[in-house]
Amino acid sequence: MASQENVVSIDRPIVVDATDHIAGRLSSNVAKLLLKGNRVSVVNCDKIMISGTRSNIIGEYQEFLEINSINHWKHGPKHPRRPDTIMKRMIRGMLPKEKPSGIAAHKRLRTFIGSPKEVRSFKKIRFENAIIKKPSSNYTTMAELGRTIGWTE
Repeated sequence: MASQENVVSIDRPIVVDATDHIAGRLSSNVAKLLLKGNRVSVVNCDKIMISGTRSNIIGEYQEFLEINSINHWKHGPKHPRRPDTIMKRMIRGMLPKEKPSGIAAHKRLRTFIGSPKEVRSFKKIRFENAIIKKPSSNYTTMAELGRTIGWTE
């Protein structure tokens, strides 16, 4: 009879449907799941909402894009423009930077634009505390931000 320690179970990822979630609240909830040791996949990253006025959001991100190296722009920080990579970087900012737990947690994260075939069959969860409360016209989507700063689909 096999003991429970010898049985290898395939751990399925937690799939988060990010449609109509506020970016910062979603990031903090996903970071908590990652630090607990879960594998997390975030789908529909292009439909994540960012709170604030559209002009402020785009203006702040364009200022962020101007940061680069003094020597050569290729040596400077790489600025994400795709919605899934922007979200991955936001979640990375909420994990411990140089601790092994934060590095391992970031490796367990996957972000997607849309919903790919490999995660369609899984049950998707939503965070009630991160869903938008006002009409969606009060928010800017991550796809709008990406298109404005140079993302070509």
